[in-house]
Amino acid sequence: MVVIRLARSGAKKRPFYNIVAADSRDRRDGRFIERVGYYNPVASGSENGLNVNIERLNYWTSNGAKMSPTVQRLVKTAAKAAA
Repeated sequence: MVVIRLARSGAKKRPFYNIVAADSRDRRDGRFIERVGYYNPVASGSENGLNVNIERLNYWTSNGAKMSPTVQRLVKTAAKAAA
């Protein structure tokens, strides 16, 4: 099953997350199918802390991919910011 979830990267105490479509059996930070966006919780001032490609996200969800609860929350936030 394909899952849309966060994959952590970045340095210690400086997290950076890629929003990825991945097989649910793969490791959190391991192999993934496609990068759909990113989330930077420590973005400062003018930096964009959240970027989601809604078109690709809709493609994956229409093909049966499930979003993790955190990704659902972030997508909802991104949709509000875009509107």
